[in-house]
Amino acid sequence: MTKSLTQIIPVLQGAIGPVILISGIGLILLSLTNRFARILDRARVLAHQLRVNAPDRHPRQLELIRLLRLRAQWNRASIGLASLSILFAATLILLLFVQTLLTIESALPVILAFSLCLLCLVGSVVAFLWDIHLSVVTLQVELDDVADRSSKIPPG
Repeated sequence: MTKSLTQIIPVLQGAIGPVILISGIGLILLSLTNRFARILDRARVLAHQLRVNAPDRHPRQLELIRLLRLRAQWNRASIGLASLSILFAATLILLLFVQTLLTIESALPVILAFSLCLLCLVGSVVAFLWDIHLSVVTLQVELDDVADRSSKIPPG
């Protein structure tokens, strides 16, 4: 069970890749959580405006809140999948060490952990891209609302 340093060094070198992957996904998570906070802040502002004003007079605000809720759900999915990706990368590192220490030669657990890590990362990016699409749709609804309101104002 005791391994020499020369046997452990290649495992440490092999673990560098997943560690870098964890670091990169961490940066993606930072961006996603910042976006999530902005979505929630915007939804709270719109909800407050609806409570103060009559909701039936502002159907576009209701549409904006619906879109923001949808964006928050996709963003949350992206955050969850990125977090799972980190979990599988960390599991991969543990598997590399445990298999080396116990002299287990099966590649299947390592392949499975790495594949799950990448699949979760791909899913996270897909959810992120959909959130970006929805943010453009949300912007269009807001711009249409501004255009409609400005057309109702008589020229100065």
